[in-house]
Amino acid sequence: MLALVTGASSGIGLQYATQLARDYHTDLLLVSNQEKELQQVAKDLAAQYNVKTIAKYADLSKPDSAEELFAYCKENKLDVDILINNAGVFFFNPYCDTDMKRIELMLNLHVVTVAKLTRLFGEEMAKREKPTSEERPLKHRKRQKGYILNMSSMSAWMAMPGIQTYNATKAFIYNFSKSVWYELKPKGVYVTVMAPGAVDTALFGLAPNLRKLAVALTVSIRPEKLVKKALRKLFRGKKASTPGFINWLSTPMLKHTPDWALFFAQKKLAKFQH
Repeated sequence: MLALVTGASSGIGLQYATQLARDYHTDLLLVSNQEKELQQVAKDLAAQYNVKTIAKYADLSKPDSAEELFAYCKENKLDVDILINNAGVFFFNPYCDTDMKRIELMLNLHVVTVAKLTRLFGEEMAKREKPTSEERPLKHRKRQKGYILNMSSMSAWMAMPGIQTYNATKAFIYNFSKSVWYELKPKGVYVTVMAPGAVDTALFGLAPNLRKLAVALTVSIRPEKLVKKALRKLFRGKKASTPGFINWLSTPMLKHTPDWALFFAQKKLAKFQH
């Protein structure tokens, strides 16, 4: 099987690539705009887990990048069985102070490219014959034609100053993916959307003890654990998942956050804005 992972040179994308190679022995088509890092990741994973890897440099924020990537796969006879739409960007900024190019970049990367890749590869997967039981990995419980995983966020339910474009694009990914799940599941293709809360990285600049507390309370999740859960959900055909009990429990409340709380959060987040 061949997995296409976007944003594969670092962070969560690197975790997807690593666990697919290590735990599912899946060949990899790794895509990123960090060319040097991507080449090294492909080399390391191939040597460590004895899988075939291809490093494809691409700027997925370009409007036609999905078509170019799909054409690359067709030209090189690469049949993608697993599509992981992970590439993304994140920044805090007041909307009217945000450069138009940054807004366009995020919209293209999170909305246009994700929608197009899902469309192109989803159609290709749906046309295939289902693999026989002998052809499928033991950890894949059902003989599906293909798998697509899209990364959303808990912020999809938030009206949050400073991340207005980010949370709107993640809301698109969440609702889009769930809708396509209904369309592609009868055709033998699973679509799963993950909506994690905070991921345990250095992004928010928390002290180590606070990061450990957040993980212990399941408010934050480690990247490796997030990816492990996501792949399990994907191969079981789950429509959507928000990892972490507290995150799952608090999701309905996020839709009804009072204005005073949002203004308070806006003040706290001001230090991240630039």
